[in-house]
Amino acid sequence: MLFCVSRQALCKMKVVSKYDPLHHYQWGDGCDCWVLLDTDSLSVKQERMPAQTAEALHYHEKAQQFFFILKGIATFVVENESYTVYTGQGFHIESGKKHRIINNTAEDIEFILSSQPSTNNDRYNCV
Repeated sequence: MLFCVSRQALCKMKVVSKYDPLHHYQWGDGCDCWVLLDTDSLSVKQERMPAQTAEALHYHEKAQQFFFILKGIATFVVENESYTVYTGQGFHIESGKKHRIINNTAEDIEFILSSQPSTNNDRYNCV
C-alpha cells in the first residue's frame, strides 16, 4: 500500500507511459518524445528515432544524461568519439560534453532518457 505525507503529494502522482505521457512532441526528422516526468531536478522521457535519423550535436551546461536502449542499436558521438550501445544497455553522458545520438540502422530505436537536472533551458547546439 502507498501512503503519502500530504494530500498535495498524492494529487501529483500519476501512472505514465508512452501511451499516456504528460505530453508528447516530435523533433528532428520524425522522431517522437513522450515526456514521463518533468521537474526542475529530473526529467525522464521515452523517445523513438526512425531509421537513418540523427540528433544535432549539442551540450548541456548543467544536466548529465543517462540513455537506456529499449530497442535497436544506437550510436553516440561524444567529444568526437563514437560508441555503440545495444538493446538492454545504458550510456551516461556527463554535463558539458558535446554529444549526439544517431540511428544508423534500418530499424527504429527506442530509449529512455533521464536528465538531471532537467535540460529545460540547458541545451546549446554546436555550429
